[in-house]
Formats: sequence, structure tokens, C-alpha cells
Amino acid sequence: MEDIKVLIVDDSTLMRSLIGKIIDGTPGLAVADKAMNGRFALQKLERVQPDIIVLDLEMPEMNGIEFLRERKRLNIDIPVIILSSIAKEGARITMDCLELGASDFVTKPSGSESANLATVASQLVEFLQAYGRQYQLKRQATAGIKAVSAAPAQHYIHTPHLQTTPQTHAVVSSGSAFMTPSQAAEKPMQVRQPGKLEIIAIGISTGGPNALREVFAELDPKLPQPIVVVQHMPPGFTYEFANSLNKICPLEVKEAQEGDLVKPGRILIAQGGKHLLVEKKPLGVIAHISDAPPQSGHRPSADVLFASVAEQFQNRALGIIMTGMGKDGAASLTRLYQEGSRTIGQDEASAIVYGMPRVAYEMGGVMEQVSLSNMASVINRYGREFA
Repeated sequence: MEDIKVLIVDDSTLMRSLIGKIIDGTPGLAVADKAMNGRFALQKLERVQPDIIVLDLEMPEMNGIEFLRERKRLNIDIPVIILSSIAKEGARITMDCLELGASDFVTKPSGSESANLATVASQLVEFLQAYGRQYQLKRQATAGIKAVSAAPAQHYIHTPHLQTTPQTHAVVSSGSAFMTPSQAAEKPMQVRQPGKLEIIAIGISTGGPNALREVFAELDPKLPQPIVVVQHMPPGFTYEFANSLNKICPLEVKEAQEGDLVKPGRILIAQGGKHLLVEKKPLGVIAHISDAPPQSGHRPSADVLFASVAEQFQNRALGIIMTGMGKDGAASLTRLYQEGSRTIGQDEASAIVYGMPRVAYEMGGVMEQVSLSNMASVINRYGREFA
């Protein structure tokens, strides 16, 4: 596979240099070009054909927001990662960027560390590799379709490259490392049969902001179960993230606060930098916020949330693990399955990073694999059928 070509857009010569060094020092990444503002970036796109763009927000002539608006108007689908020093103070602006089609964001270190990108380099590289590779594959697939359609009919030989596994509803590429059900680890035993569905818990990471936007927009406004969510996100952003989701979701979406009621019609998003847990009380279910140490490398952690749901609801929950790097949530989703709850994993074909759902699947903790485009309808169906 060819290197992922990155276009760096930042008005700071120092930042362009620092970001370039990170990219040059990472195998599989290459600097396509650099631009000092959005206007120059637009002029370079056709010539350099990047696979992904790193975009500053504060720039002269055409800033990041203006660039994203123009990108949308021109129907450009190259993924964009926001990297800006104002993102921490301007979480709302960052969410506006996501609404305009940016894929994700990374915050620049501030103050005396402003020139030290090492603190965010690993996350930036993760995003560049994930979103950039997905765009490369999408572009190759499009080119392949065009090539097939242009070929003379008499020379066309149909070779199926995709197969579906009814057990999981996953689409499996014949050349992928994805494991079919027969290859996966033997499923752990369930100690009880699935019961009435009372709560839905979601764990998600890289690729999550836009994935949740797609799913939440299509949820049933009469969904009988509350939803609790861990999206890996830094402190200071989840309040605005919840607000942005609330604009497009027929259910109430809010950042979880200590003592919040977990009730039908409401989706609670874990605070950045804090764990989210649930507790069943005689008069209802409430949310707890915890400063306990990170688990599985994260706070908030999907493992913490799923473990809490397993303890409180046993076989009366639906656990969903979606796109994300690493393994957060996999072990506790498997525990949730063992308790008798229903579990879903996002499939490989639709995940930006098939990490968390892959590990959960290989541990035997996933009952059904679902594509992102079908996730909302499956949640709605589970909610209705098992209420």
C-alpha cells in the first residue's frame, strides 16, 4: 500500500515544520505539501491529491471554518483533522467543524508547551493513519468500479470478493484479516437467557464523532430504553459534543452529570476525563461520575461503563462496541454477554478503526455484527422487540 499523503494547513511556519517532522518520522505517512491558509490549500488539492488534511482553525484570508464550508460547497470528500490551539477554549467551534464534515480533532498543547507536539503526536498519527487509509481504500474502490464499468462487456468476468456471514450480518473481504465465526474464539457461556431490555450502553473511540451523528439522527423518538455512551474525548469537549448531537437527535442528548436520571428519551454522554457508571435505585437509575484511574488506557473507559451496566442490569441490557483503536470495552462487553445481555459490534467494513470491536468479537463477546448504516435501525428494532 502506498504512503498516506498528508496536506498540512497552518499559518505558523513552526507548526508546519513540527507537524511535518512527525509525519516524516512515521512509516507509511508522507507530507504531500504545506499551505499557510485555506485558500492556498484549495489551490493545491488537485495537484498534490492528498489522502488527508491537517487543518488549523485560526489563519488569515481563509480560516479553518471557511475552508470547511468551501470544501463542503465543492463536494470535496478528503478527510480533515482539525489541529488548533483554540480548540480547547473553543470547543463549540470544534463541534461546528465536525458538523461541517471534519473527521476528528486534536488539540495543540498550549502555553509553554505550545511548540511541543509530542504530547499529541501519537493521537495525530493514529487519526492520519486511520482516516487517511480509509480514504485511500475508498478511492481505490471507486477507481476499480469505474474501470470495471469501462471494460468491454465480453471481457468481464465476475469474481465475488465479498461474502456475508448470516450469523453476524458482517461483510467480510476475502483478502482481509477479519475472522469468520468459525475462526473466532469459542463463545463464553451465558449464565442466563437474555431478558427484558432496560438500558443501552455504547463504547466508541476513533471515528466516533461522525459515527454517532449518523446513528443518533436515525434513532426512534419513542425508543423505550435510555442510552449511556463513552466516546473517548478530552475534557472540555463533551458538553459541546452532546449539544451538537442534541440538535440532530430526536432524543435528548446531554453530557452526564453526577446524579443525572438515566431514563427513556435521554442519552447521556460520559464527560471527557471522567468515568461514567450507572446505579439502580428504588425510584430509578442514576448516573455516577468517577475520577478513578484510567482503565484500558482511557478515562472515560468503555470497560468501566460496561462493567457497571453488567453489575446493575445483568441480562437486561444491550451493549454496543463501535469503531476505535485498542481494546477498551472488549473485556467488559464480553462480561455483559456472559451475564445474558445482548451485544452488538460494528463490522469491519464500516469501522474507521476495527480495533475495539475486533477484540470484543475475538473474545466471543459479540452476538451480532452490524454496519454503521444499519446500526440505528438495529437499535430501534432491539428496543421495540425486547422492551
